[in-house]
Amino acid sequence: MTSRAVTLSVNGVPIEIDYFVQGFIDHVTSGMMEMLEGAGVIKTLDLSLDGDKLKIIHNNKTISTNPFVTKVIKNTITGMVSSLKGVGEIKQLSLTIKK
Repeated sequence: MTSRAVTLSVNGVPIEIDYFVQGFIDHVTSGMMEMLEGAGVIKTLDLSLDGDKLKIIHNNKTISTNPFVTKVIKNTITGMVSSLKGVGEIKQLSLTIKK
């Protein structure tokens, strides 16, 4: 299933992403989310980072993560996003995927 919408903002600023980047972020993020216990396939995902705090709302359900999983998700997402044009230091991040 392909994404209908992937939106991203960093430090409150919307980041414009092209089709390739949307697909890349979607596939990497979907792979991580589908591995979480009880998560399953993404229909909607709202992921936010605020410093070291991670909040995941997956298919309208809040998903809890342990410190290791939080660190892996945070590092993976910030690693992908920090490479994008116009993105500097990431203090806050919001990612939404709707399929």
